[in-house]
Amino acid sequence: MDIKQIFENNHNWVKDKLNQDPNYFKNLSKGQNPDILYIGCSDSRVTAEELMGISAGEAFVHRNIANMVPNTDLSSMSVIDYAVVHLQVQHIVVCGHYYCGGVKAAMQSQDLGILNPWLRNIRDVYRTHRDELNEIEEEDQRYKRLVELNVQEQCINVIKTAEVQRAYRERGISIHGWVFDINTGKLIDLKIDLEKILANVMEIYHLE
Repeated sequence: MDIKQIFENNHNWVKDKLNQDPNYFKNLSKGQNPDILYIGCSDSRVTAEELMGISAGEAFVHRNIANMVPNTDLSSMSVIDYAVVHLQVQHIVVCGHYYCGGVKAAMQSQDLGILNPWLRNIRDVYRTHRDELNEIEEEDQRYKRLVELNVQEQCINVIKTAEVQRAYRERGISIHGWVFDINTGKLIDLKIDLEKILANVMEIYHLE
């Protein structure tokens, strides 16, 4: 890609937005009030706003390799704190996708250097669910199932945080686990059972 083309694209985008609404950027600069915190993968094929069909300002977006929410990751924890406490989002979405390179790498034994500590989080998901995963004979289906289970576990990590627990008690914030199917373009709702998860983890992770 010619980098100069990006600036031409930007010029055309600005022109198009102003043709639709002369005050578009003036209104956009007044601040943000998103209803959704979207936590997704950095994969270049998965664009948050486009796949949800929403506009700028409607979602606060955090992306990293394999849509992870490690409780020791300052970036993820800061994003959740800001979105929940300051922006007062009502929905938190963790969205994975089939054919995720990070999940695929975690299924292999290759030494990937600096990526190893990050991928260990996904390998821990495999370890937690190894009985179910090892029963799946077809590798492609096992790979897809790990993508789904990883989303589920990251939703649990979201629920472990103090900010989310307080927001759930005070205003009923919702947690959603989705998978984007690159083959079809469709979003799949994993129907995360927040009440069930809370019941399972509260004994250990409950915070006042």
